[in-house]
Amino acid sequence: MGCRQVANAMISDQNTRIVVLGGGGHAKVVVDTITYLDAIDCIGVLDNDPSLWGTCISGAPILGNDDIIPDLISQGVSGFIVGIGSIGDNKPREYLFKLGIRYGLKPVSVIHPSAVCSQFSVIGRGSVVFPLAVINSSAELGINVIVNTSAIVEHDCYLGDHSHVASGGRLCGAVELGDRAHVGAGATVLQGVIVGTGAIVGAGSVVVDNVPSGTVVAGIPARFMKNVPE
Repeated sequence: MGCRQVANAMISDQNTRIVVLGGGGHAKVVVDTITYLDAIDCIGVLDNDPSLWGTCISGAPILGNDDIIPDLISQGVSGFIVGIGSIGDNKPREYLFKLGIRYGLKPVSVIHPSAVCSQFSVIGRGSVVFPLAVINSSAELGINVIVNTSAIVEHDCYLGDHSHVASGGRLCGAVELGDRAHVGAGATVLQGVIVGTGAIVGAGSVVVDNVPSGTVVAGIPARFMKNVPE
């Protein structure tokens, strides 16, 4: 078994009882995906909006806010996954990921059964791969990465921590995304291109040149639009 296969196999070593940190639309798909995975028991969702407490997301109850994490741990919860997505700013996802770690919870990965992940790919802890997504050979995802519905990550790509390839996004071979980078819905990044840390690629764009860190690009071909707000 190759080293990449070993790393990928680690995703099956999931904690039984987990909590989802953050509600909303993204959490609906996360929770729905978990229902297909026998090894993971999602006991509920945490969100800071009191108006959501007592309601449900895809059948999972919203239990309260982060303050109850110690109580959940005493009840046998040992894992978590981030339940918020991003339109461009991945810092809130990073914050929640680090929050779960600070509480001593273990991040788990969630991969929809309709996704295609090469046995020679690497899926980092806490990452989510949604329905019909493709992760090809020698691609590597860092921690807390989103590969959204029908997105394609081709061979030899590297996706930095807390990055996001939105629905229908396509990364051609050997693309590199920096930490917290965001590739918008339906965008294409051509082979060998580097998208820098915290950079944003607008929806539907075609990226042919490297994207500097902290910038927003859009269009066909993608061009500089502005700097990412601090």
